Amino acid sequence: MFRPKLPDVPTPPALPVTPQQTQPPASSAGRPVAPYVGIGAGAVAAVVVVGIVLTALLAAVAVSAVSVAIAAVVLRSLVSSAHKR
Repeated sequence: MFRPKLPDVPTPPALPVTPQQTQPPASSAGRPVAPYVGIGAGAVAAVVVVGIVLTALLAAVAVSAVSVAIAAVVLRSLVSSAHKR
């Protein structure tokens, strides 16, 4: 009773099939490309890994600097309060 009526799905018109043209592979200059692709992928992976490591080291240095600054403020307040007494 309360079920919605869905519209009929139209069928797409049939497209004419055209034969694929085959071309002979382009002749290379005598050097295979595969080793250079492997070197490029390895270089990209190395750059990504080095970037991640350097970012992690930078974050660690930043956290250490903040914690040292907080410790310095706390120690300064403790020393100044001890001199006032």
